[in-house]
Amino acid sequence: MEMENSIQSEINQIEIKKPHVVILGAGASYAAFPNGDKYCKRIPLMNNLVEILELGDLLHDSHIKFKSDNFEDIYSKLYKSKEHNKLRDELEKRLYKYFKQMYITDNPTIYDHLLLSLRDKDLVATFNWDPLLIQACKRNAFRFKLPRLLFLHGNVEVGYCEKDNISGINGNNCSRCNEILKPTKLLYPIDEKDYHLNRFIGLQWKELQYNLRNAFMVTIFGYSAPKSDVRAIELMKLAWGEIENREMEQTEIIDIKLEDALCEAWQPFIHSHHYDVHRDFYESWIANHPRRTGEAYLNQYFYTKFIDNNPIPKDLSFLELWKWLKPLQDVEKQIKNDK
Repeated sequence: MEMENSIQSEINQIEIKKPHVVILGAGASYAAFPNGDKYCKRIPLMNNLVEILELGDLLHDSHIKFKSDNFEDIYSKLYKSKEHNKLRDELEKRLYKYFKQMYITDNPTIYDHLLLSLRDKDLVATFNWDPLLIQACKRNAFRFKLPRLLFLHGNVEVGYCEKDNISGINGNNCSRCNEILKPTKLLYPIDEKDYHLNRFIGLQWKELQYNLRNAFMVTIFGYSAPKSDVRAIELMKLAWGEIENREMEQTEIIDIKLEDALCEAWQPFIHSHHYDVHRDFYESWIANHPRRTGEAYLNQYFYTKFIDNNPIPKDLSFLELWKWLKPLQDVEKQIKNDK
């Protein structure tokens, strides 16, 4: 048995059918767009959303005392009192408008590289409201089979037909009844979320849980598991199961926080030493083994082979990038046609 697996061997290898599940938080959008969107609109995080959306005057005029400027604390307090409904509604309108007017930059981004580096058996589930992941998907989907997308807290770019249970681009027509797809509800940071009160979001979580149960690898990218997402973590843990039964699966974390803090936060998803922590997306399994994360993992940990990285080029144009990735998809198509 050969002890090394070359890049060409990895390209030619299709073995893993289980999904690679990727979970995105606000830190992923920030990493993908550190200088903002196409028109320099900044990616807000909970700790600077009030500043970026210029909500300070609105909150000051309310004469309500908040314990911090963190949007999570502010919204949670407003949500608990009906007397603040008018202010809360205004905050929601401004937030929705801000994200709806975001546009992806012209050149390939981390989100383009992420989507192109996964296959259609894989899944990307995002907590983010911004439309940038979908915009990246739209400009690559006509060239490559891409992973499925889930929107765990709704999304400004996603519309939904309640009658036919069909989702698509917000404002487009339902493919079945031809009615206009209605905007999906955004879930805001409150302590007790019920993900099943909204049908669309409930179905998104149901699909995430199914894929987590069957995943061979989970990548958590820029998601800090905030205190308002306790229920989200519970649902993911319920699907992942006991770590004693996950002795062959791998957990990957992409985040700028200290490794010890990340391992503590995600301990329920980590079996022993089966984890990786990266500060940069381009250090990840996804970026170093595009469209073959499962096969690379199989070769290194099951077949105990030495493997070479095949990193996705960071600085190519779209045409150059699609050309570079084409041999990988050609193998996928050939194997599918041979069955």
